[in-house]
Amino acid sequence: MEDSVHKEELLTPEIVEAMGISQPAFEEVQCIIGRMPTVEELSTLLAMWEANGRQQSLYGWLKGQHHLVEKQEYLYTGTDTQHKSIREPRVKDCIALAHQVLAGLSTPPPPLGKAAHISRSENLYMVGNVSTDFLDSEYARQCLHIVAEPIKLSTADEEIDYLELILGSLLNAGIITSARSVGQGGLFASLVESCRPSSPQPPVGFDILTCREIRLDAFLFGEEPGRYVVSLPESQDDLFLLKMGEARLNCCFLGHATKGRLLVDDMDYGGIESYLTMGEPQPLTHL
Repeated sequence: MEDSVHKEELLTPEIVEAMGISQPAFEEVQCIIGRMPTVEELSTLLAMWEANGRQQSLYGWLKGQHHLVEKQEYLYTGTDTQHKSIREPRVKDCIALAHQVLAGLSTPPPPLGKAAHISRSENLYMVGNVSTDFLDSEYARQCLHIVAEPIKLSTADEEIDYLELILGSLLNAGIITSARSVGQGGLFASLVESCRPSSPQPPVGFDILTCREIRLDAFLFGEEPGRYVVSLPESQDDLFLLKMGEARLNCCFLGHATKGRLLVDDMDYGGIESYLTMGEPQPLTHL
């Protein structure tokens, strides 16, 4: 125990650099372990990477590893204990999961008003609470083959009406250019559908970052109601955030619209066209 603490105290940026670990890779190690790693833990991860044959960069290999996630206990209420054993999918697993979820959707998430599509270079936000629930969702039914009772959420109908009233006024004022509710398929499906062009123009893509404190599958595929994907020009950022503060609404910066590829946590999920066509789902790796 003392040896481990001693090694942790000696950990410096110089040591990390000497071990050949870049700053982005070191930050990813902290996400995986859930705290500042020790020299011994860094050495173990390097040994695992080398044993894997160094078939990809250290950073790319780390992105595919499981992250330490604190379980949200209220997700697992009831007598069915199998829910507790559901593993968080690795980042690379989510590419296949995203294809399978979207291929099985019957209806896209509905827009708010007529403005429902994002344009290239716009900033993307999610308005509402970040979802931690994934059990009562298309993802759970299609990919995990479980059916869960809907979880009672604190979001009341009046609160959703209030949120839509505020976003509607921001649309009319030209502060935001699109707003789409998060429904079937979760945040990922809502973003994809928002990328669908309303004219002959080519579709855009998106580059977003997920919340490390939330399970990756819950963040991308959770279907908790009362949330909207919003896009706006960068020039309207300050005014938009001011209005969110005045309205006392939660919002989370996701990223921005891009030329046509989908990036999540710097991982390439492929071109937008393969998702818009709702093609056949790709084979899944074992979760």
